[in-house]
Amino acid sequence: METGTAAQDGAASEPVWTGLPPGLLKMRRLLLVVWLGLLAAALGVPLGLFVGPGWAAFALLPLALMAWGWVVLGRNWRSWRYAERADDLLITRGVLWHHETIVPYGRMQLVEVTSGPVERHFGLASVQLHTAAAATDATIPGLVPAEAERLRDRLTELGEARSAGL
Repeated sequence: METGTAAQDGAASEPVWTGLPPGLLKMRRLLLVVWLGLLAAALGVPLGLFVGPGWAAFALLPLALMAWGWVVLGRNWRSWRYAERADDLLITRGVLWHHETIVPYGRMQLVEVTSGPVERHFGLASVQLHTAAAATDATIPGLVPAEAERLRDRLTELGEARSAGL
């Protein structure tokens, strides 16, 4: 009976992880295709016209990089997660080098929501967390704007409740 209670207590203390929306992956992959597609065309057409068709094969290098980048972007997107706990926010990311950032609510000085023109086109926003120590600043990219605003409001409220500088 005692072991069941301990196991339940351990499960209850586990953070609930939230992944990033698929729109971020879609945006990043589209940017990859556009930029490397343009590079392949800019490399292949002049080489094919002025040097010879054999040299135009160098345009396959950006296309190979595009295929590799497609896979890497998917793995990177799946690695991003965040969890709201009672006293802090956890952010994990990274495939080869795993990074875990823990930002205590009481240390937050500023929480802002940003969205550049490409992000706005895809209906995305990022949450930027600022603390007194520059090394612990954290970002959660590619959120749906409503979730970004909800997270900003919640983090601000929790930071104020814990005597933060917000």
